[in-house]
Amino acid sequence: MNPPVCPPVSDTSDLRHQLVDTCLAMSKLGFFIGTWGNISVRVNGGLMVTPTKMDYDVMTDEDLVVVDWDGHRIRGERLPTSEVHLHRLVLQARPDLGVLIHSHAPWCSSIACARQSIPALVEDMAQIIGGEVRCSKYAPGGHHMELAQAAVDAMGDHSCAALLANHGVIVGARDLGEALVAAQVLEKAAMLYVNSHALGGTHSIPPQLVQEERERYLYKYGTTKDAE
Repeated sequence: MNPPVCPPVSDTSDLRHQLVDTCLAMSKLGFFIGTWGNISVRVNGGLMVTPTKMDYDVMTDEDLVVVDWDGHRIRGERLPTSEVHLHRLVLQARPDLGVLIHSHAPWCSSIACARQSIPALVEDMAQIIGGEVRCSKYAPGGHHMELAQAAVDAMGDHSCAALLANHGVIVGARDLGEALVAAQVLEKAAMLYVNSHALGGTHSIPPQLVQEERERYLYKYGTTKDAE
């Protein structure tokens, strides 16, 4: 069963405020450091992204930038994140996602440096991420289109995340609240993966049960159907 398409949302002051708050939360978690890390939201006419080379402690709602699907700025005074192509190509390839967070979360980045994948180890990862998180091919710094295409290829059609080789991680979700949770769930899974290796190896959840967990989360969680 394919997940439903995630429609664009309106560019409102509430959305901008929530995006800024999400950046601050990511910084507090240690997933964003300085100006490294960025977020996008699917909005009417394109995507809203964080600006380039700006510390999130001083960023305001007005500093956010809206670009069209070709990456051209259509609203805002600042330049969009230098990794805007990463956001637009992934969100174009995955219409079921409304938000994308790119971070340098430490445990995920450690596995990205090892160029390994994170198997589906725990229920919350299966539900929110949707399965194995693969590592992309390496793209040198500044090769933005190469990085974007590598991320699209690694994420595929079903997983909501991908590791970026020797770089960091991207996590997608339907909205900002879910994306913040997903980033934390994946970072925990990365830690569990490394630690379980030290205990002798990992045992991942079988693919058919991962799919069952994902569909339960998308279509039943929080409803009376989940009690059936």
